[in-house]
Amino acid sequence: MTHRIGIIGLGTVGARFVEQFNAHDHFDLVAAWDPDAAACAAHADAVAIVDGADAVIAAADAVYIAVPPLFHREYVEACVAAQTAVFCEKPLGVDVDESRELVALVEESGLPAGVNFVFSAAPAAVRFVDMVNSGELGATMRADLRLHFAEWPRAWHAKAQWLRLRDQGGWMREVVSHFVFLATRALGPLTIAAAHAEYDDGPDGTLCETSASAHLRSADGVELTIIGTSGGAGADVNDLTIRGAARSVRLWDWYRLQTTSGDEWVDAQPADRARLGAEAYAAQLGELSKLLAGETSAIATFSEALAVQELIEAMLTGS
Repeated sequence: MTHRIGIIGLGTVGARFVEQFNAHDHFDLVAAWDPDAAACAAHADAVAIVDGADAVIAAADAVYIAVPPLFHREYVEACVAAQTAVFCEKPLGVDVDESRELVALVEESGLPAGVNFVFSAAPAAVRFVDMVNSGELGATMRADLRLHFAEWPRAWHAKAQWLRLRDQGGWMREVVSHFVFLATRALGPLTIAAAHAEYDDGPDGTLCETSASAHLRSADGVELTIIGTSGGAGADVNDLTIRGAARSVRLWDWYRLQTTSGDEWVDAQPADRARLGAEAYAAQLGELSKLLAGETSAIATFSEALAVQELIEAMLTGS
């Protein structure tokens, strides 16, 4: 089955999905639009550029919404009004109450709808969750997430400078959310025991966070400790580790899966980074195709995305 897909937003992530949709057998990329004329022109040879979001929605059976989060609600509501399926970027938004209303709207519509957390389907992430939930690690004892960004936004985000601002950007929303989503799939619903964020320009400034820490707990009492920082020379770090009584597992550098029962980490899947990333995107679109076809799918639901947003926004405010 081939799905007619459109894209609203041709920034860093939307542009990546132009290539991904065009390469996938189950999708026919029929239309795209971005409010930036230069972004549209840059992709005119790969997708039909139309004259607005409404035209994208009219042309497609499903729409990928890849604009910054302050605009997600507007376009999700437009899709629901047109009875068009939705694949939305995360986070759903930055106002939790508005996002709760949006989730209710989407669920009442009955339309196929999902949110783009790549760990929904990435093979390494799926295996990570399976190892925890199958009991392969033994009793789950604790979890920790460590992140560092030498610069934020990163170099490949040069055209998305909104990511450096507090109103809708920051690495907590952009990156930590992915790992909190994954931790929730592995450990179940999480609550915040303590959280703190620091900002270089103070609590009333406009720039996003430069450090953050939090302690979260699962219903079974497993604690997830989060420590993140940005700024300073050196390699970027992202590492989510879940430690069991018999074995531990970690997902690091996004798609690298390793396990240990002793002193050394051992690769659990091929370690070629480019291949792992390509497999993750292919698997995500495979699951999206299932969602749009009305089949059981691993794609994150709007409710799951809301739960992650609630945690992230609470961590940012220290509540």
